[in-house]
Amino acid sequence: MAGPKAFAAAIALSLLAAAAPAKAQSPLPEGIQIGLSTDNVSITAGFSGADLTIFGSLENPDPLVARQNRYDVIVVLEGPPRPVVVRRKDRVLGVWVNLDSEAFENVPMSYSVATTRPLQDITEPNSYKQLSLGASNLYMQPADPGDSPATIEEFTAALRERKTATGLYSENVGGVQFLSQNLFRATVRLAPNVPVGTHKARAFLFKSGLFIKESSAQLEIRKSGFEQSIFRVAHDYSFLYGVFAISLAMLTGWLGRLIFRKD
Repeated sequence: MAGPKAFAAAIALSLLAAAAPAKAQSPLPEGIQIGLSTDNVSITAGFSGADLTIFGSLENPDPLVARQNRYDVIVVLEGPPRPVVVRRKDRVLGVWVNLDSEAFENVPMSYSVATTRPLQDITEPNSYKQLSLGASNLYMQPADPGDSPATIEEFTAALRERKTATGLYSENVGGVQFLSQNLFRATVRLAPNVPVGTHKARAFLFKSGLFIKESSAQLEIRKSGFEQSIFRVAHDYSFLYGVFAISLAMLTGWLGRLIFRKD
């Protein structure tokens, strides 16, 4: 009985030994990493917009694929999610009034994209939909799912158009550039009205049109100086801030009447 067991053990060891070189020669999985030069950005009342640079690297890239420029990177800076109400105005008896509205939940307040090439040249549209990648593929969650799909689609399109018109949703084709076979630099735009809060930077790696890996990092944008003090008071003591604002408006109006009163 000992002979067959020893023979079986020898065969198993020989198979493991034969498989070991093959395993050592197998390529390591590709990946992507990004890094921010700072995790905090302070803005003032005079902020007019800026470009944010994000550096990253590919892990274990295939040299042949890199030489053939078959790696693509898409970098997204996504703003904090907040509820949004979209209203439609119509003219009634010569006056513009709000008639219909649609509320959405968890809408990214800003969404800046940088790519190595035009999106349609990187991968298929279905891939973007599965990854919710790109402003046109973001899922806008309606507060009332019972509304008609046509109404939701109409207000969703209007919301995207408004965000794009104000510069909060932007796309920078060619904003991602490879500095070497594995190092890259991405430039995303911060709009003048960029929202404060926690922003998420995300990098997506594609190889010959196939999604490979994603990496992310966080960025905090906050107001500084006197603007930050007002912002903190308005959020932490909203009731008192409202009372103060109304009182200040009434006082200003009263002083204006005294100054410009005609005797």
